[in-house]
Amino acid sequence: MKEIRNIALFAHVDAGKTTVTESLLFSNGNIRTRGSVDKGTSHTDFLDIEKEKGISVRAACVSFERENTTINLIDTPGHIDFSSETERSLLAIDGAVLIMSAVEGVQSHTETLWAFLRELKIPTILFINKIDRTGADGELIVEEIRSVLSPNIIELQKTSNETNKNANIIDIFNENKIIDNNIIEIIAEQNDDLLEKYFEDQPIKFEELQNTLIKATKECKLFPVLYGVAKNEIGTKELIEAIIKYLPEPEQSNNQLSGFIYKVEHDKILGKISHVRLFSGEIKSRDTVYNRTQNIEEKVAQIKKVFTQKYIDTKEIQAGDIAVITGFVKSKAGDTIGEFDFDKKDLLKSEIPLLTVKVTAKNNADAPKLLDAFRKLSDEDPNINMQWLSDLRELHINIKGKIQIEILTEILRKRFGIEANFDEPVIIYKETPTKQAEGYVRYWMPKPCWAIMRFKIEPAEIGSGVVYKSELSFDKIKQRYQNQVERAIPKALKQGIKGWEVTDLKITLIDGEDHPMHTHPPDFTVATPMGIMDGLQNSDTTLLEPILSFRITAPEDMLGKIASDLTKMRATFGNPEFENQKVILKGLFPVATSLNYPIKLASVTGGKGKISTKFHSYQKCTLKQGKTTEYRGISPLDRAKYILHIRNAL
Repeated sequence: MKEIRNIALFAHVDAGKTTVTESLLFSNGNIRTRGSVDKGTSHTDFLDIEKEKGISVRAACVSFERENTTINLIDTPGHIDFSSETERSLLAIDGAVLIMSAVEGVQSHTETLWAFLRELKIPTILFINKIDRTGADGELIVEEIRSVLSPNIIELQKTSNETNKNANIIDIFNENKIIDNNIIEIIAEQNDDLLEKYFEDQPIKFEELQNTLIKATKECKLFPVLYGVAKNEIGTKELIEAIIKYLPEPEQSNNQLSGFIYKVEHDKILGKISHVRLFSGEIKSRDTVYNRTQNIEEKVAQIKKVFTQKYIDTKEIQAGDIAVITGFVKSKAGDTIGEFDFDKKDLLKSEIPLLTVKVTAKNNADAPKLLDAFRKLSDEDPNINMQWLSDLRELHINIKGKIQIEILTEILRKRFGIEANFDEPVIIYKETPTKQAEGYVRYWMPKPCWAIMRFKIEPAEIGSGVVYKSELSFDKIKQRYQNQVERAIPKALKQGIKGWEVTDLKITLIDGEDHPMHTHPPDFTVATPMGIMDGLQNSDTTLLEPILSFRITAPEDMLGKIASDLTKMRATFGNPEFENQKVILKGLFPVATSLNYPIKLASVTGGKGKISTKFHSYQKCTLKQGKTTEYRGISPLDRAKYILHIRNAL
């Protein structure tokens, strides 16, 4: 029976990740000619925009065989604006390869990726690429990795610092010789018996060290380091061997069905296809599968594997494997399938979009096509969070950065044949109640209708989200109507009195009544937003702004200038750390004041300063520091107009 490795390649943009994928496929004999990112011929960049720009904006999965092992490899996007698929890919794999350039080293997004990999406890191999380039310094990069990422790395190879297109790589850990004695000590520290032998100068067999290293790597205690030049197929065979040797096989279970849809795309021939990682159970063609996220059932049409741009029928997918399923009409990327959720999904603190933008079709006749295009794009990336305001005829989406607008513009033009305009992006704020208050609604005119409710609205701890409960007996409001109220709460909180989503509050239904004759099924659904908005108006709300955590590394003589900039940006940061004539600053700052700071930092430090950021939280801010926005659509506070709108009478 074949073994399986589910892995993904991760890297900061331009570190050579897609080139590594091409080289792995070529050196393993899966493709006859190695594709080029620069020429737009790589096998895992499918979109026209990927081929033109030379960057990956979508995760691509390809499977290949190596002796008795099937390797399911996901090539992830490297740019932070397209990290949604990267994050979902993390939940589909058992092992990872983190790629760095031998010149640029540990970059901002490298740190973010490393944090995700460690948070999810994913065994990781480090691959230092482009060691043939001028300025490449293996020792310096390894020193930086130990300082910034982890001290627990094991160099399995060494390389000279001389520029050499043949890249002089020396294996220093094999059964014939172990050149670096430090390797023996670091590995022995993971095994008490070996450590005792080491201190007593007893001979240690290579097999003992190898088995200990394999175990420690799979337990995320050690991280092997390899070198290479992917464009010349240097080091990639060794990388494949390391993937099979050091990264774990998936756990396979025949328990209840459990899986994760980490990617959705639309194929011209196959239609909507879902990339699925199955954790337990099995799926066969024509099976009916339960989508837990959406509480629906979907019918499996076909099951396929992707082998270098070719879909091969497999008829079934077993626990531990990755495959493509057609027939899932309503499923979206990020959905879970089966009877129970898997435990990793809630661990990942996603890099949520912090910007929103209005999109319009240049040609009004294309407006329906634009709406349909974004429905498909939202299935592929739910973080887009498309909002169609039918009464205003406006389409709004969420994005992570301005590069994403550029890519979406090209995707709309080339894939859907639509020319679109994007307004200037706006930061997404939120709001929370300022004080405890009550909200009241009496919806009994115009007849026939009857829904009376009183809510208690209370501020809650920042970051706690929304908590709803009812203190009302079913004698006053029947259970089915109370269920309607609970289901209507999320929609009622989409926009508050300052125009933003309302969060971090407790809502309690404390009083109300239905009517045996006049109450109709939708009445409490209609009334709930009116009661909630009345309570928010009585409470008033406080703005919440998005906050990023940051890590800045720069020449130490730039400390004063950077500290001054951070203070102006309302940042909070700790004492500076000094290392190798560099200063390191860590802290928090608002998105509103720091959007363009990476560009400024690069400018004032002559490109020597580096910054990595990660979404941290939403925190309170003043009206002056934040921004309110108009209520989009008809506010429940405009009672008469809102009721007519809900009843389709406008």
